[in-house]
Amino acid sequence: MIYTCTLNPAIDLFVATENFKPNQVNRTYDEDYQANGKGINVSIMLKKLGVDSTALGFVAGFTGSYIKDELKRLGIHTDFVEIDGITRVNIFVHNDDEEYKIVNRGPEVEQKSIYQIKQKIEQLPDHSILFVSGSAPQGVDEAIYEEIAKVSDQKGIHLVLDISSKNLLNCLPYHPYLIKPNREELAKLYNRDSITDEEVIELGYDLLDKGSQRVLISLGEEGAVYIDHDHLVKVSSVNGSVVNTACAGDTMLAMFVQKLQAGFSIGKALTYASAAGASTAFSKGLSDLSDLNELVQKIKIEENVKGGIKHE
Repeated sequence: MIYTCTLNPAIDLFVATENFKPNQVNRTYDEDYQANGKGINVSIMLKKLGVDSTALGFVAGFTGSYIKDELKRLGIHTDFVEIDGITRVNIFVHNDDEEYKIVNRGPEVEQKSIYQIKQKIEQLPDHSILFVSGSAPQGVDEAIYEEIAKVSDQKGIHLVLDISSKNLLNCLPYHPYLIKPNREELAKLYNRDSITDEEVIELGYDLLDKGSQRVLISLGEEGAVYIDHDHLVKVSSVNGSVVNTACAGDTMLAMFVQKLQAGFSIGKALTYASAAGASTAFSKGLSDLSDLNELVQKIKIEENVKGGIKHE
């Protein structure tokens, strides 16, 4: 069984405008509403790949109802905790070649609701796959990630973490199955303003030494790097007209794990993942993957397996 947990879901509103100026009415020529949040994106993308999952998290108000209804329409199981307030709406404005991201805080979660979500996770079947992605909402201490990691370790759950919190480091002793920082998040974990390509790999290995079983580092338009104790794999991305980068990392993560579970080699799985991430970046929201096979052919891969370099 596969589960995703999004503690702070959202409706994402994507709009395009020819002008985006202060102190005047900015009219859009395109708009799109999507049920969103990083774990929810993973559930939606898995469904596109023919894989069922159950979405967990907090939802509130009429916007929360929209998310539940939309996931039901897509055939995705949900087991949300209902809270007071209104699930947030985030806005992404595309203007010429620039993208503006307006991300709201969302409602505050009470302790009784936090207890409920912890109970749901503790009751997941042993050896499930659990994606925990995104930020913690108001009222939820980021120590919750460590608690989830501990429970996952005890139950043999394959925990996949895609969080920007520094609490990620506290989760590593519980040996998460996979973690997915991007370059900026990796730098912040180590209190650095920026990191070189060499440092990306160096710090990736340090995360392994601290306990993670696998590390996938997304590099945006530069592709991605995967590291475990036996493999080092680097892939490129694809050049194209970027419309929305908000969901690209979630698409990459869902595709990568699904391909690994389907028995693909790490190199092939990462190639498909990078292509899928690019496909979403070229779309208003999550990609329909219609261009996936075309983009896969454009990905360059360099694989270092136990010291030996292979090019594909």
